[in-house]
Amino acid sequence: MATVFRWTGKSPKGEIVKGELTSNSKEEVKSYLRKQRIIPTKISPKPKPLFSSFGGSVKDKDLVIFTRQFATMIGAGLPLIQALEILSKQTENKAFAKKITEIKTDVEGGSTFADALKKHPRVFSELYTNMVAAGEAGGILDTILVRLATYIEKAQALKRKVKGAMIYPSVVISVAVLVIVVIMIYVVPTFSKMFTDLGGTLPMPTQIVINMSNFLGGTGGLVILASLIGFAIFIVQFRRTERGKRITDSIMLKFPIIGVLLRKVAVAKFTRTLGTLVSSGVPILDGLNITAKTAGNKVIEKAVLDVRQGVSEGKTIAEPLAGSKVFPPMVTQMIAVGESTGALDSMLEKIADFYDDEVDNAVANLTSMIEPVLMVFLGGSIGFIVVAMYLPIFKLITLIN
Repeated sequence: MATVFRWTGKSPKGEIVKGELTSNSKEEVKSYLRKQRIIPTKISPKPKPLFSSFGGSVKDKDLVIFTRQFATMIGAGLPLIQALEILSKQTENKAFAKKITEIKTDVEGGSTFADALKKHPRVFSELYTNMVAAGEAGGILDTILVRLATYIEKAQALKRKVKGAMIYPSVVISVAVLVIVVIMIYVVPTFSKMFTDLGGTLPMPTQIVINMSNFLGGTGGLVILASLIGFAIFIVQFRRTERGKRITDSIMLKFPIIGVLLRKVAVAKFTRTLGTLVSSGVPILDGLNITAKTAGNKVIEKAVLDVRQGVSEGKTIAEPLAGSKVFPPMVTQMIAVGESTGALDSMLEKIADFYDDEVDNAVANLTSMIEPVLMVFLGGSIGFIVVAMYLPIFKLITLIN
C-alpha cells in the first residue's frame, strides 16, 4: 500500500531541501529524488497522528455514499468537476469534503481523476485508484464506480461477520474472568478469615481456593497482570516485523475452528477483489498484485504473489494456485474452468458469493459451539468456588448436629 514519506536531501547547489512524497517504498522515493538531482540524506514514513479530530477520519460508509452518488452524477452526464463540486459541498464529513475539494483542484489543473485520487492513499486504496484508472481509460467510469461501491459494501459486511463472531466470546470470557477475580480477591478472603478463627483442617477444595485467593491478592496478581501486558506488547511489536506477521498469520490459519473461518474469509476476499478488478479491465498481473496487498494475511499474500509470478511466466492462474495448498481444490478447479471458458470474472464472483454464505454458516456454527463451552466454563468455575467455600460450613453443621 502506498505510504507518505518525509524526505530530506541536498540539492545540486548544496542546499538542504525537504518534502513529502507518496510512494510504495523508500527505494522508489530515492529513485525519484535522484532523477530530480537531489541526494537524499533521510527518508522516513510520515508518522500517523495519535488522535484524529472529531470527524477527521473517512469511514467506509462515507466512501460508499460518495462513490454511489458520484456514479449517478457521471451516469446522468454531469461533468466530472461539477460532480466533485456538488459532492464536496454536500458531504457531511468535513475532512472528506476537504479531500474532495483538493481532488477537484487537481483535476482542474489537468490531472486525471485517478492521478488525483492517488495523492490521498489513506482514503482511496490502490484497488480503488486502479479501477478508476481502468474506468477512465475504457470510458465506463460510472459502471466502475458502481462496482466499487458494491465491492466496499460486501467487504465491510464480511468484516462485520468476523468481528461479530469474535466479539461475543471475548465479552463472555472477559466478564467471566472479571467475576472470578472479584470473588477471589474480595469475597474469598472474608470466608478465609472466618475459617481461620474457627480452626481445624479445611477440605482440600477450600484450601486450593484460599491459596489461589492469597496468590491473586498478593504479588501474584500483579505478576500475572504484568506478564499479560508484556506478552501483548511483545505480540504487537513482533507483528510489526515481516517475519512476525508471517509466523502469527500462519498460526492463526492452523487454529482448529478460527483457522477454518479465517481461511474462508480469505478465499471470499481474494475472489471478490480479483473478480472486481478483472471485470473492470485492470490487467491480470496488476490485479494479482493489488489483491495480494489487500489480502490481510501474509500466508495468503505470499500465495497470491507466487500465482502472479507463475502467470508472468506464462502459466494459468489455477496451476500455481493449486500448488500453493492454501486454497481449496474446488476454488482452483472453478477458476480453471473460468479461465478455459473466458468467464474468469463471473466465475470469481460466483466463488465469492458461495464463500460469503460459507462464512455466514461458519460464524453461526462457531457461535453455537462456543456458547455451551463458555457456559460450562463460567458455571463450573464459579460453582467450584461456591462449593469450596461452603464445604467447611456444611462440615461445621454436621459436627454441631
